[in-house]
This record gives sequence, structure tokens and C-alpha cells, in this order.
Amino acid sequence: MSLSALMAAAPSPEPIGSLDEAAERAGNAAGWVQENWSTWLNTGLRIILIATIALVLRYVIRRALTNLIDRMNRSAQAVEGTALGGLLVNAERRRQRSEAIGSVLRSVTSFLILGTAALMILGAFQINLAPLLASAGVAGVALGFGARNLVTDFLSGVFMILEDQYGVGDTIDAGVASGEVIEVGLRVTKLRGDNGEIWYVRNGEVKRIGNLSQGWSTAGVDVTVRPTEDLDRVRAVITDVAEAMTKDEPWAERLWGPVEILGLDAVLLDSMTVRVSAKTMPGKALSVERELRWRIKRALDAAGIRMVGPRPAETDGAAAPDPTAGMAAPSAFASATSPQSLAATPIPPPNLSK
Repeated sequence: MSLSALMAAAPSPEPIGSLDEAAERAGNAAGWVQENWSTWLNTGLRIILIATIALVLRYVIRRALTNLIDRMNRSAQAVEGTALGGLLVNAERRRQRSEAIGSVLRSVTSFLILGTAALMILGAFQINLAPLLASAGVAGVALGFGARNLVTDFLSGVFMILEDQYGVGDTIDAGVASGEVIEVGLRVTKLRGDNGEIWYVRNGEVKRIGNLSQGWSTAGVDVTVRPTEDLDRVRAVITDVAEAMTKDEPWAERLWGPVEILGLDAVLLDSMTVRVSAKTMPGKALSVERELRWRIKRALDAAGIRMVGPRPAETDGAAAPDPTAGMAAPSAFASATSPQSLAATPIPPPNLSK
């Protein structure tokens, strides 16, 4: 009784036709795979080919850029070993400039190659790229408006480095700050001021740059003597000092031209000024001026020629002392009817006789 009940409750077996249906479905799947396997294979090979070409091209270009930067650094080191290398080439400046340029070029190359490869791979999957490109364009515009200062700093730094406007070791006047350049970046330039402070100057904020370390500098010295001195003698003394200085080290290296006596710069009743000028190595004008003053002063003293300077203001005679300087101001309580008391208060004094 129980066995018959269990058999009645058990599900009835599927008909034999379901096996034929399963076989038909399997055959359809196999046919669909057979029809599309060539498309899959073509797409897969295309993706592998795009990725391979992109990676190989990126490697080759980055390797070429690295070799170019290394060659620039080697040429800078070769020039540095020559006699004028220390004057014309700063190895640290060339190294930082070449590394910055190489970093920018490598980043741009990687972005362009990998970005193009990614778009081509998406296109291989039959994905519509128009909405993606439109969204990327809108996002780029929004990012440009939000980070315009950062973009401005970055582009300004790139052009400053490419144009070699300044480098490490240069003394520049950037308007907002001045000093010696200790680091050049794509966004910020570091300057060390005269008192040792470090200025962080954003490249986008620099509107004009005065490089005091390029080309040559001019050292100017004013020699002020008495108007009664013999000008020919003064010229001869200064000429001897200049000739001796051009033969001594390290001034022979720092002077890039002869020390010239330009002539009288000013003639006054109590003095006359002789202007002396010299073309020097960039950044060495101040030290040359100090050495010139030192040598000229000693030579003029040895020759008995007196130098003069601005005199303090002098009075013709001692002024008479003010007799009222030691007198105290009158007190209103001393005499209520005094002129001082009457002028000090608007209230008339009371009538004491009543």
C-alpha cells in the first residue's frame, strides 16, 4: 500500500522526445559557434596585434628619448671638462633641464600611444565611441576650467624649460621674487634670496624674467676726488691698478674685457667723479667692483691723492640758545588773572572782591 502510494507521488519520467530536443539545441549551439568562431578569432588577433604594436612603439620611442637625454648629458659633461666649460655650462642645470624635457616627452608619448590603442580596441568590440568621446570632451572642458591655474603653471614651465630662459645656478629677477635658482620644475621654480630665504614661485605667475647670469655683466665704480687733483695723474694711477688686476688670479678669469676709464661723470664745487667700468663674467660684477674699489683706494692713498665723499651738513656758527627753553609752562593755578590763564580757559575767573 505504501509502495504504491510512493510510486503515485513520484514525478512521471520525461518523454523520450526531450532528448531529441536537447540534441537539437546542442547542434544549434555548435552551429552558432562554428559560424562565429572566425569573427572571434579575427577580433582577438586584432586586439593582440593592436596591443603589441602599441607596447613595442611605446618602448622604442621611450628608449630613443632616454638615449637622446643621456647623449645631451654626456655632451654637457664633455664640455664641462674644457677650459671654458665651467663658465659656459652648468652640469646640474643641463641635467635637470634634460630630465624635465625627457619626462614631458615620455609622458606625452605614452598618453598618445596608449590612448589611441585603447580607442582602437574598443572599436574592435563594435562599441560606439561617439558618446564616449563626447563625454571625454565635456569632462576635459570642465577640468580645464577647474584647474586652469594648474594648467597655466604647467604650460609656462614647459615653455620656460624648452626655451632655456633660466636654469639651476642662474640669478634671476622674476618680478615677484629674485635670487639664485636652485630648482626648476614644471609647476614651481625655487629661488634662494640674498638673505638665504627660499621663494617658491609659480611659473604661471611670472610675467617677465631678468636673467642676470646670461651673457656678461658690467662692473661700475665711481672714484670721487678733490677738484684740485690732476686728472692725468688720477687716470695714470687707475690705469696701473687696472693693468695689475687683469694679470692677477682669479680676476684675470672674471674680467672679460679691459677696465675702461669712461671719464668724468660729475664735476661739483667740492668734488669730481671719475667713472670706471669693466665687462665681467655673469654674476661676478659685485665682487669685481669691491676689488676695484679696494685697489684704487690703496693706490690713490699711496700716490697722495685724496678721495672725498658727501659731507655732513654744517652750520655757519653756533646758534644762540633759546632763553625760553628751560622755562616751564605757566600754571593756571598760579594766577587766575594772568594772560596765560585767561587764554587757557573760556570760563572767566570769579570776582574775588565780592
